[in-house]
Amino acid sequence: MNNFLNRLLRAAKLDAALYEEVEADPSAMAQAMGVVVLSSVAAGIGSLSQGGGVAFIGGILGALIGWFVWAFLTYLIGTKVLPTPRTRADYGQLLRTIGFSSAPGLIRVVGVIPGLMTLVFFIAGIWMLVAMVIAVRQALDYESTLRAVGVCVIGWIIQIALMALFVAIFGTGGQAAGA
Repeated sequence: MNNFLNRLLRAAKLDAALYEEVEADPSAMAQAMGVVVLSSVAAGIGSLSQGGGVAFIGGILGALIGWFVWAFLTYLIGTKVLPTPRTRADYGQLLRTIGFSSAPGLIRVVGVIPGLMTLVFFIAGIWMLVAMVIAVRQALDYESTLRAVGVCVIGWIIQIALMALFVAIFGTGGQAAGA
């Protein structure tokens, strides 16, 4: 448990060495998925002030679905569309690193305080985007942070468009953007 908490804090502090560490550690997959689940539950709790139980479930599901879509898009864009000659990563390595990039999302729990949800979710989304850029740079062995930014932002925009389409069709979707 101490190792997990240490990794969680290092991920939130944007420690690039942590992202290299979990990339190389296949046993860290359960921890990475734990971070994603905890961050999603925090989004659900933070959404409670916007609609009770329905917002809670929608927040969790939206965050989980949004994260998985963004992770898949990031993998495709980073390894197939914008790779470098040094890019060597499998889906597991990327999932582990970007799983830990969800650590800043734990602050979304503070969104439960009336009037703070939008601000807290915005801050968490930006912090998570920065963490994801670091995770992608490390996992895909990019020398350029700008390339990692491009991969993450392109994936994020496509993910938001897909989630907006889902909401338009089905009328729900939770707080998925920046999951």
